[in-house]
Amino acid sequence: MAAAELQITKQTRIGMELQFHWEEVKAFERQPDGSLFSWCERFYCYQHLIRGIKNKRQTAITLKYDGKEFKWEVGECLLQKLETEGIVKRVFPLHDETKRKKLLYSWALHWWDFTNQPIDEIYSYFGTKIAVYFAFLGMYTRWLLFPAAFGLTLQIINFGYVLEFRSLRLLVLPIFFVSIILWAIMFSQFWKRKNSALLARWQISYSMEADVGYKLLGMDRSSVQSAEKPVRKAHIKIEKEVFQRNEWFGRLLRFRNDALVILSIICLQLPFELAYAHTYEVMESDIIKFGLTAIYLFAIQYLTQVGGKISVKLIKHEDNENKEKRADSLVYKVFGLYFMQSYIGVFYHALLHRSFLTLRQVLILRLLVSEVLQNLWENSLPYLKYSYKKYRIRSKKRQEKKSSSGKIQFSSRVEKEYLKPSYSASIGEEIEDGLFDDLLELALQFGMIMMFASAFPLAFAFAILNNITEIRTDALKLLTMFKRPQPRAAATIGAWLNIFQFLTVMSICTNCALLAWLYDEEGRWKIEPGLAAILVMEHILLMIKFGFSRFVPEEPAWVRANRMKNATQAQDVCSKRILRSISAEKESREEKEHVVEKEFGMKKEE
Repeated sequence: MAAAELQITKQTRIGMELQFHWEEVKAFERQPDGSLFSWCERFYCYQHLIRGIKNKRQTAITLKYDGKEFKWEVGECLLQKLETEGIVKRVFPLHDETKRKKLLYSWALHWWDFTNQPIDEIYSYFGTKIAVYFAFLGMYTRWLLFPAAFGLTLQIINFGYVLEFRSLRLLVLPIFFVSIILWAIMFSQFWKRKNSALLARWQISYSMEADVGYKLLGMDRSSVQSAEKPVRKAHIKIEKEVFQRNEWFGRLLRFRNDALVILSIICLQLPFELAYAHTYEVMESDIIKFGLTAIYLFAIQYLTQVGGKISVKLIKHEDNENKEKRADSLVYKVFGLYFMQSYIGVFYHALLHRSFLTLRQVLILRLLVSEVLQNLWENSLPYLKYSYKKYRIRSKKRQEKKSSSGKIQFSSRVEKEYLKPSYSASIGEEIEDGLFDDLLELALQFGMIMMFASAFPLAFAFAILNNITEIRTDALKLLTMFKRPQPRAAATIGAWLNIFQFLTVMSICTNCALLAWLYDEEGRWKIEPGLAAILVMEHILLMIKFGFSRFVPEEPAWVRANRMKNATQAQDVCSKRILRSISAEKESREEKEHVVEKEFGMKKEE
């Protein structure tokens, strides 16, 4: 009944997505686990039910709690009143202990499967967005096997340093570069195919929210359906103007905000990053370098946090269609800050010093130290927060009982889970959840190993080891250290896929530049056959990048066939009903005409 009140749309057995009606429950498809509703749908139904408890009496009701009295006004939400009075501290979904323990042993602690994961069970328990993230992480890690093996082979041979044949290095590095670019292009396209296959299995479509059009017009669906014909005609008349105005006004707002972020990055963050990179290079003392790096890390974290907060404020003034669109806008803005922070120092070493050895040292430092420290930080911080909260609560209870000995137990599992930290983003937690930081880490890693692949082929081996660990630690973190996350209905990884594709294009340019420097060590910059071949190769790879999607469709043939079959079935059903209604209308009109003629004949006889 709550789903019907919320006007939730669900996929029917003939493939059409229709508004849910309880009386026609058998017409709707069920989830892979056999349940009627997904976890996301159930969550919003629960929210609707508990927040739908209102005072429907004619007068206010006096409520008592802990010796205090307060008025529950007419039409006021009970839960909102309890939250205002401080009686209810927080509303959050609890972990299902049976399913949680099953996932813990079959997923988080099952290290021997490496990248294999129970994606359908993850979807049923956490929802679409988290399941899609882990499916992406698993596929990305499996696909890393090829470049990791290739890079490890090159590192073992150690060409160019052990061997004296410089021509061998000039031949093998371009082959490796072309291979990993083709690998990245194919991965991006085949991930889209896998994503569409997962959504087809979970009965989820990319379709736009049905209420978006009504929201743009300042109406809801029920008001349009119940409106009289003259009112509908009036709204249809202004519909085009409203849509055009909202479209261009929203685009201008987003363009203004994006321009502000880009200008702030160029004018503020870029000089700061270049100053640090140059100062670090000219310093001779290791102690001074260490102190400078510590100051830099502290300052850059503060600047990134400030930039993220400004981005969130800018997004609130944008005319985005839904929460996922707002989240995508935040991703684009904040990634620009992190892109400059993560890569400008590496670009500095690559551009000015043109030393592969120095560049490799910088990449090893960034990949090993930053990723190890990042994993330790993101996995230990929630545990430390949880332990500290438990310590404070137990100390408070000991003081209340005036006892310094004995074990203090929590009153319920709810109280224990309440102390766990939420799975929230480090920036813009009201828009994004913890997946923002996890996907940001993956994107920065992808950019690091791709854009400088020619200088450090072994980076792919480090990445695959990190990702295998990341799968299990992220699963353990979600199941044991955090509250159960609120589900999100996003069907893809959103803006992050566009960022991965952008980094692929960047890697074509940066690796061609690295190969050009390797070929032209003397700095003559003459268009010789080798250098010309690198420039031609760059243009060919860019053409392949943008043309590969034409050859490999974004959805498998069986998904497309099922969609077409469902569309045909839906068309047949609709056609039959329309024809039946037309025939019934015609018969009714003929009967009325026959009755009128009969009455007219009787009057004529009289």
